Amino acid sequence: MNIFPPEKSPKSYRIATAIFFFISGFGYSTWASRIPTLQQKLHLNEAQLGAVLFALPVGLMLTLPITGNLLSRFSSRNIMFIGTVAFNLMLALLGFTTEIWQLVLVLFCFGSSRNLMNISVNAQSVSVQHLYSRSIITTFHGIWSMAGFAAAALGYLMVSGKIPPSYHFAIVGFMLIGVAVFCFPKTLNQKPVQQQKRPAFVLPDKSLIKFGLISFASMACEGTMYDWSGIYFQKEVHASAAIATAGFVVYMVAMTTGRFFGDRLVNRIGTKPMLRYSGILIFAGMLLSALFPVAAVAAFGFILIGFGVACVVPLVFSIAGKSKTLSSGSAIASVSTVGYLGFLMVPPVVGFIAQAAGLRWSFALMGALGALMVFMVSKIED
Repeated sequence: MNIFPPEKSPKSYRIATAIFFFISGFGYSTWASRIPTLQQKLHLNEAQLGAVLFALPVGLMLTLPITGNLLSRFSSRNIMFIGTVAFNLMLALLGFTTEIWQLVLVLFCFGSSRNLMNISVNAQSVSVQHLYSRSIITTFHGIWSMAGFAAAALGYLMVSGKIPPSYHFAIVGFMLIGVAVFCFPKTLNQKPVQQQKRPAFVLPDKSLIKFGLISFASMACEGTMYDWSGIYFQKEVHASAAIATAGFVVYMVAMTTGRFFGDRLVNRIGTKPMLRYSGILIFAGMLLSALFPVAAVAAFGFILIGFGVACVVPLVFSIAGKSKTLSSGSAIASVSTVGYLGFLMVPPVVGFIAQAAGLRWSFALMGALGALMVFMVSKIED
């Protein structure tokens, strides 16, 4: 059965873009689902794990200027495809690392390729959104979350079946490359917007910086949940491996649900109220989890966090894509310079704080980022 319409159309482009979001979410969550396994395999404490995880943002930072430049010269679909193939090759290699230096090196390349893929796939989603009169963009991120949930479930089965990460990552990586090869011809071939030469690292201009900070706060919390939610349940809630995985799963279910219903809420209440409520939910969820490290209460806090982070990034990227000073791809890349730093740099810092003061303090401090979001949203003009 062909899932694509017979002719290229907004629906065809939407389906193809959604599949690349699925690839992104499934690949990243596959890695995240086995972080505790790799931590035990390499005998890393929280601070050491945090240091190793820093390889991801370093790779991202060095690739950001390259990605922004490429998106101003080539169609985002081409950059997206190259990034997707490289990302999944690095995923496959992650499972074969046996030394800390090997893990750091592959994570560096993993972060670099992930940046190429994610920024370009978001540029594709903004271009497809322009073909519709109603909001559809949070649905793409709902697909990402659904893929993340599916990958987390598969990860649980792999752990339960004692399947090593080498087989797990290789199977997933090469299957996702096959899907990308099949779907690439169906993607939107948007022409890049030529613009004046800019510095290598393009930060958001004055009109976009508030959205960069909102993105930073939300993505920092999202990244923390991916890297530390399972470990939080094991170390602070003192839950079994199965219960710890369940804590991550309820977070993923909440985030996925929020993204699928996000477009309806945005169309009804508007973007600014949606962003404000998101910040409140993140603040409440982080504090609740930190103050009451009991399985049921912490899981409820994770649900609030999942709903809170659900729609922030797609809404911020959608606004950035309408910039009058930068092309859609370059504007998203500039906001991502701030946002993805939160996603990849804050989780390692959480590890250092956890080693010094405990994960409960780390999660409590993350609640402050929810408050930052609420404050920055108040600065958005109606």
